[in-house]
Amino acid sequence: MSLLDIVRRTIRRNHLATSTSRVVVALSGGSDSVALAHLLHTLHESSELTVAGIAHFNHQLRTDADRDERFCASVAELLGHPFFVEREDVAARASRERRSIEHAAREARYEFFARACARFSAEAVALGHTRDDQAETFLLRLLRGAGPRGLSAMHPRNGPAIRPLLDCRRADLRGYLAERGLPFVEDTTNADVNIPRNRVRAELIPLLEDRFNPSIVDTLANQAELARDEWSWMLAELKDRGLEQSTWDFDRASLLSSPRALRRVALWRAMTEAASGRTVSMQHVDAVLRMAESNEPSGCVDAPGHVVERIGDHVVLKTGRSSGVRGRADFFRYPLSIPGEVSLAQHGCIVSAQVARSPELSPDAMSAMMSSRATAVLAAEGWTPPLSVRNRRPGDRFRPFGCRGRKKLQDFLVDRKVARADRDRLPLVVDGDDRILWVAGHDIDEGFRVTEASRAVLILTLRSL
Repeated sequence: MSLLDIVRRTIRRNHLATSTSRVVVALSGGSDSVALAHLLHTLHESSELTVAGIAHFNHQLRTDADRDERFCASVAELLGHPFFVEREDVAARASRERRSIEHAAREARYEFFARACARFSAEAVALGHTRDDQAETFLLRLLRGAGPRGLSAMHPRNGPAIRPLLDCRRADLRGYLAERGLPFVEDTTNADVNIPRNRVRAELIPLLEDRFNPSIVDTLANQAELARDEWSWMLAELKDRGLEQSTWDFDRASLLSSPRALRRVALWRAMTEAASGRTVSMQHVDAVLRMAESNEPSGCVDAPGHVVERIGDHVVLKTGRSSGVRGRADFFRYPLSIPGEVSLAQHGCIVSAQVARSPELSPDAMSAMMSSRATAVLAAEGWTPPLSVRNRRPGDRFRPFGCRGRKKLQDFLVDRKVARADRDRLPLVVDGDDRILWVAGHDIDEGFRVTEASRAVLILTLRSL
């Protein structure tokens, strides 16, 4: 089977794109992404999908970053596709937000991909991850002690991100480029074995291939696919049993009637959300399980950033340390259809959503809506369905309109002088990746603002009951 046929099979099997799909190609300049651009260009020419544009993000982390940007521009020109580029000092962002460069770079990159999709009116961005990348990711997560979710590694589709090369080997992609005399650039940091992924690639996988299993890459990639199927089944089961991540108040009977593996996953997901970035270990989860299984009607487990209490027939997560107050957590989350609305009777308001075509709205109508705090107008592209309405969670962040960086929601509400008693009742509209689109009545996220390229807009409205 040719490399192009492998890509076709991956796209069809995982429903990544159709003949009507508009796809942005994320191009770094490395061999994998260059091969991706040329392969998808071939599918574009045969009308199997549309390459809407090519996008490059310059992280400004290496001395040769500008060289890579120029090279990517030349690839886009060669293929005849529009080119979109942005630059950001990711090191400065990481320092400012007190996080690792790796995490800051990933967040900046994915924010850029959302803007690229909006600019080109595309529904997906294609990334150049390969079968080798999948095997490396599986090993890295195994070494860190990941569960089924982590071991499922990279999914063929994750929101708007698609990975058409996930069944292709890196060596085959380089062979494809060599046969056609197509150049690419080398990332000099790939030789730095102080970076864990590079060490796995340069040292561990060759050792496993030589000493244990010549087909280790395929074996690990297959294990990741099995873990992905298991994780998908677990998520479906959790939903059917009412044990979703958004549940911070577990009915003890429902929890204990589930298989032990599902109990662990349900608690771990909720506790990880409550921990707001801190690590929740198996020991923490097991301590909560023992408390839930006990015949004692009450109990308390201190976990990172939160506390879990047994209150009669409920297991409740609360932020902060134990207060000794025996009450139920007042968290809510409701699905929001498009068009549709959510009635929050306990808070006396209704949140609604609808989509309209940009050309159908007059400039005056757009201006009136965008100037009203009770209405939010966002691009209809770039976010992941479905929408939900929820209240705040520990660690919530978003990027207020017009700001360069993300901000803690808590700090935003303080700056806006929102009364402490009102903060937990404030509705937030979030997407399928739990990203905040609108702090109702206050501000939208800059990443979802309407641009000139927006073909449609999402209109969110807050009104009193």
